[in-house]
Amino acid sequence: MRVLVVEDERPFAETLRRGLIAEGFSVDVAHTGPEGLWAATEGSYDVIVLDIMLPEMSGYEVLKRLRATERWTPVLMLTAKDGEYDEADAFDLGADDYLTKPFSYVVLLARLRALLRRGAPARPAVLTAGDLRLDPAARTVHRRQTGIDLTAREFGLLEFLLRRRGEALTKNEILTHVWDAHYEGDENVVEVYIGYLRRKIDAPFGTHTIETLRGVGYRLS
Repeated sequence: MRVLVVEDERPFAETLRRGLIAEGFSVDVAHTGPEGLWAATEGSYDVIVLDIMLPEMSGYEVLKRLRATERWTPVLMLTAKDGEYDEADAFDLGADDYLTKPFSYVVLLARLRALLRRGAPARPAVLTAGDLRLDPAARTVHRRQTGIDLTAREFGLLEFLLRRRGEALTKNEILTHVWDAHYEGDENVVEVYIGYLRRKIDAPFGTHTIETLRGVGYRLS
């Protein structure tokens, strides 16, 4: 398995590199944002370990540009910053997992192996449901010919619902995929954001795209 580590702190990056090689991974290392973006777009990797605090270009920007080119390699973000807003930013931009320094190397390996098992799912360029269209790369949403402005979290929620169109989804499933697997807040936040979406993608157009399944969750029809 091939891993790209994008990390500014060279001693730390070297420690990661040696440790991952010892576990059987093939590892490349970049130390700046532009170097990491070039490697991620030009090379073929099974997973990317990406620090947020990088010279010349932040990890957030690297991730944003990577996803804009429709490269869906799983990304585990690292940061010395701690806080739910930093995590939210990372996941909104397309990160697959997140670790705050300092962390256990055993946990890092477990997270990487989980991402490798999951792999990078094929993601269509444009997701549709009737006349509702979402473009993940351009990060745009339209109903008929009308553009719809969504927040990052609303966009992530709608994208997940469209990717699982027709499926009954529980609040817990939605939290795991749209917020993150380690979210510990109130699950009713899903209900709140479903309401936000309905007011933007349905109410102005007289449509009923998102169904409430009592006792289960939601389904995008």
